Amino acid sequence: MEVSLQMKRPLSFKPEFHEKGIFKFKPFVLPSFPCSKTTQSYSSQCTWHNRNAARGVLLTVSAGAGFSRRRPKKTRTPTPKSSTPKGFSPKPPPGMGNQKRDQTSNGKKHGPNTPIKSESDGPDKDNKVSGKQQPFLEIPKNEFDKERLDGTANENKLTAAGKSKKVVENGSIDSVDERADDVTLDKSIEDEKEKEKKAEEAALKLKLKMEEKIRKQEMEAKLRKQDIERLAMENSSKGNKMFFYPSTVKPDGDIEIFFNRRLSTLKKEHDVLMMGAFNDWRWKSFTITLNKSHLNGDWWSCQLHVPKEAFNINFVFYNGKTIYDNNDGKDFFISVEGGMDLVEFENFVLEEKRKEQERLAKEQAERERYEEEQRKIEADKKASEADRAQAKLEIESRKELLQQMVKFAVRSVDNVWHFEPKEFNGEDLVKLYYKKSSGALSQAKEIWMHGGYNNWKDGLSYAIKLLPSDRTDGDWWYANVVVPEQALVLDWVFADGPPQSAVVYDNNNLQDFHALVPLSIPDEQYWVEEELRMYQKLQDERKSREAAIRAKAEKTAIMKAETKKKTLQAFLLSQRDIVYTEPVDVKAGNSVKVFYNPSRTVLNGKPEIWFRCSFNRWTHRLGPLPPQKMLPSENVTHFRTTVKVPLDAYMMDFVFSEKEDGGVFDNKHGMDYHLPVFGGVVEEPPLQIVHIAVEMAPIAKVGGLGDVVTSLSRAVQELNHKVDIILPKYDCMKYNLRPYKSIRVSPFQTWCLQVKDFHFHKAYYWGGTEIKVWFGKVEGLSVYFLEPQNGFFSTGCIYGCKNDGQRFDFFCHAALEFLFQSGFQPDILHCHDWSSAPVAWFLKDNYMSTGLSKARVVFTIHNLEFGAANIGKAMTYSDKASTVSPNYANEVAKNPAIAPYLYKFHGILNGIDPDIWDPYNDKFIPVPYTAENVTEGKKAAKEALQQKLGLEKADLPLVGIITRLTQQKGIHLIKHAIWRTLERNGQVVLLGSAPDPRIQNDFVNLANKLHSTHGDRARLCLSYDEPLSHLIYAGADFILVPSIFEPCGLTQLTAMRYGSIPVVRKTGGLYDTVFDVDHDQDRAEKLGIEPNGFNFDVADTAGLDYALNRALSAWYDGRDWFNFLCKKVMEQDWSWNRPALDYIELYHAACK
Repeated sequence: MEVSLQMKRPLSFKPEFHEKGIFKFKPFVLPSFPCSKTTQSYSSQCTWHNRNAARGVLLTVSAGAGFSRRRPKKTRTPTPKSSTPKGFSPKPPPGMGNQKRDQTSNGKKHGPNTPIKSESDGPDKDNKVSGKQQPFLEIPKNEFDKERLDGTANENKLTAAGKSKKVVENGSIDSVDERADDVTLDKSIEDEKEKEKKAEEAALKLKLKMEEKIRKQEMEAKLRKQDIERLAMENSSKGNKMFFYPSTVKPDGDIEIFFNRRLSTLKKEHDVLMMGAFNDWRWKSFTITLNKSHLNGDWWSCQLHVPKEAFNINFVFYNGKTIYDNNDGKDFFISVEGGMDLVEFENFVLEEKRKEQERLAKEQAERERYEEEQRKIEADKKASEADRAQAKLEIESRKELLQQMVKFAVRSVDNVWHFEPKEFNGEDLVKLYYKKSSGALSQAKEIWMHGGYNNWKDGLSYAIKLLPSDRTDGDWWYANVVVPEQALVLDWVFADGPPQSAVVYDNNNLQDFHALVPLSIPDEQYWVEEELRMYQKLQDERKSREAAIRAKAEKTAIMKAETKKKTLQAFLLSQRDIVYTEPVDVKAGNSVKVFYNPSRTVLNGKPEIWFRCSFNRWTHRLGPLPPQKMLPSENVTHFRTTVKVPLDAYMMDFVFSEKEDGGVFDNKHGMDYHLPVFGGVVEEPPLQIVHIAVEMAPIAKVGGLGDVVTSLSRAVQELNHKVDIILPKYDCMKYNLRPYKSIRVSPFQTWCLQVKDFHFHKAYYWGGTEIKVWFGKVEGLSVYFLEPQNGFFSTGCIYGCKNDGQRFDFFCHAALEFLFQSGFQPDILHCHDWSSAPVAWFLKDNYMSTGLSKARVVFTIHNLEFGAANIGKAMTYSDKASTVSPNYANEVAKNPAIAPYLYKFHGILNGIDPDIWDPYNDKFIPVPYTAENVTEGKKAAKEALQQKLGLEKADLPLVGIITRLTQQKGIHLIKHAIWRTLERNGQVVLLGSAPDPRIQNDFVNLANKLHSTHGDRARLCLSYDEPLSHLIYAGADFILVPSIFEPCGLTQLTAMRYGSIPVVRKTGGLYDTVFDVDHDQDRAEKLGIEPNGFNFDVADTAGLDYALNRALSAWYDGRDWFNFLCKKVMEQDWSWNRPALDYIELYHAACK
């Protein structure tokens, strides 16, 4: 703490305080003064005082450590006892008495001339001493300022000669260079003056600037007021209700809106409010209260900020309740100039929507993650409680069992066995003696003890060879046995050899031997510990099991996602020879290049190619884009153009034409070209599709139709469309259980519900009868079951009644009536084959004008061999039609029922359900496998199949045949293939049955003959067996499908899913899916796949031999190549991933 003392006016002391006194002054040493050559007292320095009395020197006085704790006292300047010139005692400047000095020194007030800390206590680099604050002399700025202003400081100005700065330290005055200090002091004064001058100039400039700004604002306000008054007069004279200022509205600015209440419906209202929004009422709504303005008349006004995104302002006035002025129904409108236009604003809104969607998606993902964690915690808690309960139950059961065993356990049996010593405990080494001649091992050369403990708790725990003993009282043998630590009862049998080799046993007449461990009678603590061990064991087993299931599920999901991604890429590139894009994935908000090859289309040879494009199934807000003339690309066969894809696009739609105004079009045979757009802010609206069918796998399946209905519906539903199915409620339907894709509910059965949440839905009357409607979920699909009370579907079968046509006609009409009465509005009604073909004409004749006008009919032909009349009529009435493979569509194109309607007839390949047919998750094969371990998986499956059917366990090629035994399936070729395979030393397995009894009996006879002649290499299973079919697909090397005709065929697709190589005849869908490894390289390459099997043309034995012999030779001659082929076919995707995309395109084409 430092205190300044004024000595007269110019001289100030800063005393240094020490612990023993409040003030302590140090003597000076002034060697540079003429009158002082030795140390003298302060009072004797009269000459120095006289010369420097007016210089205003400030002496530093430092406070002692205890000063702050002492009460400050009034002080006076000490006067030495020695003679002192009169008048030397310091006097305060005018106006400064003792009280004033006390206030100043105590820091309570600062007088006008008293230096504050920032002025007097600043650092002095020249006077610093390490570790201690230095005293210093200082010229108080305020004193000099006062002298300069009063004109009295001239005689006190410091000169370079004879002037010095006094430093008080350690009781002496040290000399310094007076000249340098004076020059520094003068320079500081000059710098201070310069700073003050600049500050005054800056303040003056700021003042002038502010005054100018105020004048300008006042002028602008005056002009603004004049303009507003002028506008008010003009608008009043014209009878306008509203005007605004400024007259040109800019974005991100403020405007004032004026409203003439007197000319409005609000003229009698006390409150006037404005309600509005920007950009055609689409952006940032607002409500503002208006106030009475200064203008003449009844003008009210309010301020409004215009956002930077605005291109117009829309508003109405009202009284805050129900009375409005909306400009005679047109609303009030102000244009905003210089900002966004409509397109830019919509793009901005879409970008904001995209950001919002990303934010919401992130939040949703975080919520789902948290919820999943909570579900796991809760599930783990429940499972842990179940483990604890199970452990308790098992220990109680074991405890009870052991207690019973202890009652009957003995320590020895005379002349049979005994232990030495008799008393022993767990972990003890004891000798077990056994009298060989006492039982079945009397003739054995070796004696072994096979043992366990506690009623064989851990199974066989040890095997010990017994040795002959030296005892003379019989044929005794002994074994050294270490008693298990936790043993209460020892369990064992005697045998003539070690485990796996023993033949003869002495097992105490099937009771085994049991001996009590005498010193191990358990207490309650033992059972507590056992229960804890059991609980921990159950915990570990469960967690290990759950981890394995979780890992498998994750791998399955990854494989499915990768397969879908590859299939989508293949779909996008499937027309690469005609049209493709760069990049392949069209992204919303980006530009895309479109390349088109007209040489393979109707525009071949046209001099110009025009590109006509829109988005979102031709429904985009921008409408069709102007036609673009395509330019030749570097690839001479293709033309190119570039398109900017909007942010709200989910589909890119385009066609090509020869002229700007049209002419000849390439519209992909009426389907148009469509490419999905990724990353947009708008998703494609889902279609509502209703399948009306008489079959559905697995609950009402006869053939492939039932598989298609279920699998296609699942695949389309996975693409976010709404799918329902309407099915007859047969009395023979398998509602409850099925033995595949199962869950384990007991140690002996693996069953699960086929129809979940099955319940009564409603009833209605039609066709003279009550029809009950039931609802349930099948494979995740919503199914409505119609049960008419007339008994049409209580016949014990699906097909085979004399009135099948009448039954199914009734069902089709009843299904449409159900949709109508229930208020359904489907986009698509999908009917299948002759049995539900009547839907097409019943809809058009009876329901198009009465509630189902939105619906369009898609009709699929699964087999043209049945119901041709119904099929032909459905082709007439349907909006689009399909069949189950492109090649079959070509084969039936000349049929009279089809030929007139080729413009709406399309071939779409069927697929298989990859969840049902999945070797990685198949419960009916011994080793799950993927393409990565296909060799090991199929080897294990073949061995299991051979064992199950009693075939020789040999490394031989195995041909599988899974089929219905009908003429269509080529039964004469099947018989020939069986004998040919046996001639080539292969094995053959057939699974199937014949609806024709004669064919069935023929194959029964063949099976008996083969069993007697080739029982180790051939087996015919003449009934349907779902689990066995899975094992055959996995265990066979080849799957034979020698069909005479085959619309699609699923057998060859399932075979490839399991890594079996198909051998097929080139017909229908077999031609579309199997590509010969020797002859179809080019055909496969065009479709972006690799050859995958063997095929033949003519349906005779020579053609079959050509394909089958090449297949068997490939197995024998090149096993590595063959195994690689198995891996390749497993990697191909024959699921519904691709066909579902094709069907969705067909649905949209039907809706155009």
